[in-house]
Amino acid sequence: MTTATFTLSAFGDEIAPALEDQLAVLTELEIYGLEFRAAWGKNVLHFTDDEAKKLQQLCADQGVHVSCLGSPVGKSAILDPIENELNHLSRLFQIGELVGTRNIRIFSFYPPDTSSNDQYDQYVDEAIARLTKMGALAQSAGFYLMLENEKGIVGDTVARCKTLCDALAGQDHVQFAWDPANFVQVGEANLTERAWPILSQHIGYIHIKDAVLADGSVRPAGEGDGQVGELLDKLVVTGYQGYLALEPHLKVAGHSSGFSGAGGMETAVKALRKLMAEHGCQEVRA
Repeated sequence: MTTATFTLSAFGDEIAPALEDQLAVLTELEIYGLEFRAAWGKNVLHFTDDEAKKLQQLCADQGVHVSCLGSPVGKSAILDPIENELNHLSRLFQIGELVGTRNIRIFSFYPPDTSSNDQYDQYVDEAIARLTKMGALAQSAGFYLMLENEKGIVGDTVARCKTLCDALAGQDHVQFAWDPANFVQVGEANLTERAWPILSQHIGYIHIKDAVLADGSVRPAGEGDGQVGELLDKLVVTGYQGYLALEPHLKVAGHSSGFSGAGGMETAVKALRKLMAEHGCQEVRA
């Protein structure tokens, strides 16, 4: 019998700008994990201590916990001084302490020219060096960095994600956050069957959205080419115990955020729970 258990969380700013509205919808949908990226018109990186404490109290009042900070760290130019991102991480660790999470989402930097994917390989070593420094900082602070694949950054394709993750394998505080739609949007077909054998050992987090290969348009889980159902099968067999973080992007898929609205989030949640039931996933609602 599998020991796999899945806890749903969601990016609240996909629902509404105000945290109060985000939490109202999440609790109505019986989702008690908040992927916190922004509220009240401000990204988490720029929250004051008082705002972070207010966030924590509002979540506690609703029985919601912050599962991860959806930071923008690593969505920056790879030639910018790394000290900028190290300083940002240090501030995010302080915010994480205040809101009760030790998970920080990060990225692997933009090459100077993103008009073509051809030259990305030459920046892999620099990305590894930067991520290694970030991982060391996280380890010293007792935090975990969830490295997300994303179109337009060094770690966009399955092959480059493998190179990054293999190089960082000795750093327990850097883990891979698998996003099916982002892989599809850079042309990765037959995703799970191809990527699972080479990336599964690095996975620490799962983002849930799907997309269509033909045009990159985003869909609810199971309605695109991201092989989300096949991914759930693999996670069940291997006894995954962790988050499925909904980031639906059903209305807007922007550079640094997305939006689905309350109705879109409900659609995404229903699609995921239907898929989970079909693939024997045990959900923990707490």
